[in-house]
Amino acid sequence: MKRARLQRLLYLSLAAALTATAGCSSAGSGSGSTTTTGGGSGSTTSNVQAFTVNTGPAAALTPPSPYVNGAFTSVTVCVPGSTTSCQTIGGILLDTGSSGLRILSSALMISPTQQTGANGASIAECLPFVDGFTWGPVQVVDMTIAGEQAKSLPIQVINGSFSNIPNSCSSQGAPENDLLSLGANGILGIGSFPQDCGGGCTESGGGNPGLYYACTGGNCEVTTESIANQLQNPVVLFPTDNNGVIMQLDSVSGAQTSVSGSLIFGIGTQSNNGLGSATVYSLDPDLGNFTTMFNGTTYSDQAFLDTGSNAIYFLDASTTQLPICTDATFWYCPTSTQNLTATNQAFSGGASGPVNFMAGNADTLTANENDAAVNGLAGPSGSTPAFVFAFDWGMPFFFGRKVYTSIEGQNTPAGTGPYVAY
Repeated sequence: MKRARLQRLLYLSLAAALTATAGCSSAGSGSGSTTTTGGGSGSTTSNVQAFTVNTGPAAALTPPSPYVNGAFTSVTVCVPGSTTSCQTIGGILLDTGSSGLRILSSALMISPTQQTGANGASIAECLPFVDGFTWGPVQVVDMTIAGEQAKSLPIQVINGSFSNIPNSCSSQGAPENDLLSLGANGILGIGSFPQDCGGGCTESGGGNPGLYYACTGGNCEVTTESIANQLQNPVVLFPTDNNGVIMQLDSVSGAQTSVSGSLIFGIGTQSNNGLGSATVYSLDPDLGNFTTMFNGTTYSDQAFLDTGSNAIYFLDASTTQLPICTDATFWYCPTSTQNLTATNQAFSGGASGPVNFMAGNADTLTANENDAAVNGLAGPSGSTPAFVFAFDWGMPFFFGRKVYTSIEGQNTPAGTGPYVAY
């Protein structure tokens, strides 16, 4: 059975501490192919990028390690200012639960510009996810996706061999620094926040969450990192269409080999990205969460939408209705598919609406490893050392929907982000 991948950044749960300290080509690629090109973005001005939910690039490994419910696309990266030293990289996981571009060093054939700090120290980052961490240097590229470009974009080049991983990083969990452990050639974080840390990482002392490191002679120590030098949500650096994204996916019935979707940049900036009749749900500006009500319990500020999570993870008090799988305790294995209903509510109150969803038997749903798009995949949520979450509306929520994610501080026709809408 394919293991769960909960690509949910812990920094979102640390936002209260952070705030306290500082007031591709146009075709998705699951093959993981990389192409060195003679040019960057080309002349297109499209704001639409195709992606595919498929088994991902790790499915080509020996033995194969197929991904389930991962949305993969491609990006083009160039050495800053160059139109010849460029590369298109496929197998990039789309993640609305994080911010910033991260690429495996093994997939990168160009040489980006290394970011340096005081006394020429190389800057690196340790980023904790729910199921592990990524480590590697912070480098700078020009990135193109569809017809959009983010120039001088700081990214994390994931590389477990870079310098010596400090204990304060390696203690965050299992390393996800190669294709087998990450399951992707990289992660494109297009979530609700403009940076991957914020004010906390600009502060010294106990308020700094310790994401960024200065490395000299193999020794890496936690350092401050300015807002501009942190990993940026690439969308905010686009000249236009820079206030959010839309994930539009075809419906999925049960399990199937793949499903196609469109990533649309901007909200209300062009004729193809208007809000229409979508309901807007405001988010907690610190945590990026909203409220979900389920089985008579209200989970205030404990729910979020996240394409980087491969299932809907939620609390269920009844172990008889939704027993946990014996061989994979991160998923539910009911004897028959359960049709469930919850109600989502905006963080600031007001907008609310029901959500119908399914929880099927994960053993049955994932029995065929060629099936990458699986509706009904669900599992128990809970706590980590850093945060507690009640409802992680992962990839199955996005099937058959058009989901908007606005970015904090960016103006949209529905007001200033952050919010989600569908």
